[in-house]
Amino acid sequence: MNYYVKKLISFVITLFCVALLSFLLFQIVPGDAAISQLGTEATPEKIEELRTEYGYDRNVFVRFFSWLGGVFTGDLGVSIKYNPITVSELIGQRMTVTIWLGILSILLIVVFSIPLGLICAKKPGGIVDTVSDWLAQTFMAIPSFVQGILVTLIFGLVLSWFVPGKYVNPTSNFPEFLRCMFFPALSVALPKIAMTVRFMKTSVKKELKKDYVRTAKAKGCSQNRIMWKHVLKNSMLPVITFIGLIVAEVMAGSIMIEKVFNLPGLGLLLVNSISNRDYNVVQAIVMYIALLVITVNFIVDIVYKILDPRTAE
Repeated sequence: MNYYVKKLISFVITLFCVALLSFLLFQIVPGDAAISQLGTEATPEKIEELRTEYGYDRNVFVRFFSWLGGVFTGDLGVSIKYNPITVSELIGQRMTVTIWLGILSILLIVVFSIPLGLICAKKPGGIVDTVSDWLAQTFMAIPSFVQGILVTLIFGLVLSWFVPGKYVNPTSNFPEFLRCMFFPALSVALPKIAMTVRFMKTSVKKELKKDYVRTAKAKGCSQNRIMWKHVLKNSMLPVITFIGLIVAEVMAGSIMIEKVFNLPGLGLLLVNSISNRDYNVVQAIVMYIALLVITVNFIVDIVYKILDPRTAE
């Protein structure tokens, strides 16, 4: 079977399994959305009426396939907490913040980690290599939410480069919006930059020890020509896979940073929706995260196949 067809089938099956398992998981989580909305003093009749209104009295598999059909038509139901706002509208309002946070974080990761990795690999044991190792160990050991607090303390309170907790809507002032998003993105990116630099450095060093590099040197090729024309391309293959995993993690895992910086994104919405037992919203956000992670991995597999046609032959 064609490699791309197999990957596409795997993509669909994985997404369906994630949707089913996450839906079933929320059915066994303690708590009742109806009671959460009406309060513990509500009468059993009122609770049953609300459960019927939202379809909680139906068979779980009937509800799952009904919800899955709504996913394809864009009808994700109505939020229990923010009724009558639909889940699609609610997520649409919050998605801009999360997407831009992810984009800025990924740009910072790529812009800083790849050049730093190359410099460290070219001059092992140098000051840049030593300092980068020390910083990498430090940033990788500190949880992201703690780094968010440190960034707020240093750049917000001490240096006054931004106002902690400030948020500007992108439709009103886009440059100021990007400025507000930069430091949260930096908090997300710092540990990932550290990880990618170390991975990039290791990959480049392995390539520099191979026979084709010695042959190129024997032919009189300069160090820069060998690095940029040969080593970089080959060393980037495993790095692309690694960055792909990081992209998925960044786009899907900025929940704590949104909480620290009080950003109105999907992460903050997810935390609040879990507390409110707003399962329609929670399920939709989980599906968004799953779709994002699976899509990124699918794209990475395709890019890897294009760069190295020997894959899966």
